[in-house]
Amino acid sequence: MDYRFTRHYTLTEVSALLPQVRHWLERLQDLRRELADREAELARSMATGADRGGAEVSRWLRRLADAQAVLREFSQRQIQVKDLERGLVDFPALREGREVFLCWEQGEAEVAFWHELDAGYAGRARW
Repeated sequence: MDYRFTRHYTLTEVSALLPQVRHWLERLQDLRRELADREAELARSMATGADRGGAEVSRWLRRLADAQAVLREFSQRQIQVKDLERGLVDFPALREGREVFLCWEQGEAEVAFWHELDAGYAGRARW
């Protein structure tokens, strides 16, 4: 059978990985806020005609690289961040021989839901 994903998680594997996923997600959310603040700061400075290079741009680029590194952690494991604001994350899994997503939202104590690959959050059902 041809699958879209090469990695499929069991509920046990996702549960074991969840503390790390929480950490990556929180880090990514923090970096996103910091990047937005820095971008707004740079835009205000540039609007006045100031040339903002050097340390300010370097800090922004470092944070951008940090965010990309966290995104790679998800990508390398084929874990999908569906909504960063909500903390919505999908893990490829197999259910009755077909690919589905185990679905977790930040704030949930455990991964207890799944949905078809094309159904999205609205199609969530209890595992």
